[in-house]
Formats: sequence, structure tokens, C-alpha cells
Amino acid sequence: MRVFAALFLFLAAPALAQMPPPRPIKAEPTHRDIAYAPPMPSNGRGHLLDLYLPELKGEKLPLVIWTSGSAFLSDQGKEGARFMAPELLAAGFAVAGVSVRSSVQVKFPGQVHDIKAAVRYLRANAARYSIDPDRIAIMGDSSGGWMTSMAAVTGDVPELEGKVGTPGVSSAVQAAVAFYPPTDFLTMDRWAPSRCTKGLARPGPGMCHDDPKSPESLLIGCAIQACPAKARAADPARYVSEDDPPMMILHGRADTLVPHYSGEQLFKTLVQNCRTAVFYSLPLAGHGPAWGFFDKATLQDGATIETASSAGCKSQLPKLAQPGWPSVINFLKLHLAQR
Repeated sequence: MRVFAALFLFLAAPALAQMPPPRPIKAEPTHRDIAYAPPMPSNGRGHLLDLYLPELKGEKLPLVIWTSGSAFLSDQGKEGARFMAPELLAAGFAVAGVSVRSSVQVKFPGQVHDIKAAVRYLRANAARYSIDPDRIAIMGDSSGGWMTSMAAVTGDVPELEGKVGTPGVSSAVQAAVAFYPPTDFLTMDRWAPSRCTKGLARPGPGMCHDDPKSPESLLIGCAIQACPAKARAADPARYVSEDDPPMMILHGRADTLVPHYSGEQLFKTLVQNCRTAVFYSLPLAGHGPAWGFFDKATLQDGATIETASSAGCKSQLPKLAQPGWPSVINFLKLHLAQR
């Protein structure tokens, strides 16, 4: 019953990205409901993935994993991949839509264990699906952007591997694209564009991330300000190291759910650690949906790009740019190029 209640809450929040409004273009999976690990709970959907394959031409395919956000409340993150897959398939990528368990079903770091288990499964079974195990990227939005970021920066963190699914295979990814990821939970209310409404924990404008029933508090299992060590352990910036892959981050300054500072601060941490990173800031964009950043031209007015290379430890000054599918495709092709 608790799972149903959480899912209903999620579906009722139109700003969330898990079940976005219909898009003109969508794809259907080539393989549906592949179990990358045993279900937990037995009726859960959090250990399933869908695989979308382009027309095969004999070569091994680079893979892009997509997982949608839901304020950590849903175990059906794979569903959003059908809206993101068409452009990726046309560019020659295989696409996997991956679901992880909700915060009702497991507390942090269970979701990190899940997404890393999905990477391990896909790498271990790459030959079956004509996937190149050495060219895997991950993308996601909102809480899916958080999972994307965590997967990208913890490929070298053994204590976050968990024991879910296929063991003994690397969970490292070679590139990542995160849309409006929550990062430092402890500062989200401080950097929100408007003051939170006390007692409002339901996802939406004015929500309080510090509330004991906020998505972030439910994820870690206690009010974030009462458990700062647990909250800090869920911050992707904490794990940034010299082994991390190139990352692109996109964030709207008008985001009322995940403050712009969250994505910006992760980018700055990547720069400080001499990592290759790209940061798109969209002044008029709110909290998704992810494809709206590309499909709605009005959201791109005044957008800027800031870049940094692993060859140096500082970013280029921001300059006007229009983020779009070509930007993402070119980033992925560059960093998933055959070596």
C-alpha cells in the first residue's frame, strides 16, 4: 500500500520527469523487461531494463543508459527512455532504459547499487546484444540525473558496488549526461529560487528539502539536517576523482525543485579536479522535461555553455550557446569513440 501511495504522489506531480507529457516522437523497445537482477520486492519493477537497438551493421554498438527521475519515488525509471531513444538510435547508439528501486523499497545507497548492477549486467552481456562493453555512457534527469552523476563518479569506489546482480564486472562508464541533478542535499533549501513553505514536502514549488518527508530525507531514511553525514554521503561531488569520465550537465535557472546551484557546484568540483566537463545553464528553463531543453526554442534564450578539459584545471568563461541534441550526440560520439 505504501508503494502505491508513493507512486500516486509521483504521478500527481506534473513537474517530475518520470512520466512526462507525450512527445511527438517515441521509440518502442527491441527487448522489454530484461531482469538485470532478481526483483526486490518480488512484485517490484526496480530491477528491469528495456533495450532499444538500431539497425545492426555488423559493428559493436556504443550504449547509452537512460534512467528517469521521480523524486526517488518510483521504480519505473526505464519508461522515459522511449522519449529519449529516437535521436540516440538515429545516431547509431544502443539505448537501455533502466529502472531502479524507489526510496520506499530501499534506502540509499540501494539505488546506486542498482544502477551499477545494471551497468555490470549490460557489460557482461554485451556480446549477446552487439554492444561494445568499453563504450558505455549514462544519462538521466532529476533523481535520474543524480543516479547518472553517482554512477559516473563512483566507478572506482568499491564500497558502493553492492551485491545486486552480476558480480565481478566493472560498473565504470565512459561518459555521462546529467539533467538538473540534485547534489548537495544539505544546501538545496538555501539555494532554492524562493523560500520553502514550512511543512511542504511534496515535490513542487515551495517544497522544503529539509523536511523529514522530503524526497531527499526519504531517500536516506532520516531528515537530512538531522543526519548530515548520510546526506553528504549521497552527494556525487564527494566522490569526484581523477578517474572520472567526461560529464555534461544541463540545468535551468528557473528550476523550482532542484536549485541551479546543484548542477553548477558539481561542475565546479569536476573542474577543480581537472576533469573534462561541460555545463549548460538555461536561464528560462525549469525542472524539465529533459527533451524540453531541446524541443522548446524559447527555453534556450540566453543559454550559456562553460567547458573544462582534463588538460587544465580551470573552465573557459561562459559563452552564449544553444543546447540541443547535436550537442549531446557530439559529446557522446567524442567520448565513446572507438580506440
